Amino acid sequence: MPDMLVKLYELPSVDGLVRAFGDQGVILRRAIAPEKHPVVTWVYDTFGQGWSDECEVSFSRAPVSCFVAQGSEGMIGFACYDATAKAFFGPTGVREDQRNRGIGRALLLLSLYAMACDGYAYAIIGGAGPMAFYTKVVGATTIEGSMPGIYRNMLKNGPPS
Repeated sequence: MPDMLVKLYELPSVDGLVRAFGDQGVILRRAIAPEKHPVVTWVYDTFGQGWSDECEVSFSRAPVSCFVAQGSEGMIGFACYDATAKAFFGPTGVREDQRNRGIGRALLLLSLYAMACDGYAYAIIGGAGPMAFYTKVVGATTIEGSMPGIYRNMLKNGPPS
């Protein structure tokens, strides 16, 4: 999948978003360093080694460049930025039984606003999966010729074949 570009100076409002989810029992917030192991383990168990490796990198940033969504039963979703490369958003994911509630949208917007506050004017969504989602929510556009982009020649986990 190609990369996408987002203008961070034209993001939709997030006013009341965190409070609205809080009213539904979902806490949206930036992760903190002592949560590295449970967050990275949850990402590994839910989405696999590659995303957990990227998530782990987000915990080396100060502040941590990972946002989490949690409910009464624990983790629901996560979103990282500046993990694979500077100005890159992702990986991000929401537990399958919690999708279509707007949690992914909220995590995306919180991360992009954090990137804007860090001084970025644009964000790159690397290897964008749900491209229509990113276009609809934040006006992301495809970066032509970006596939496989930064991920070309990436080493894969597992024994050699």
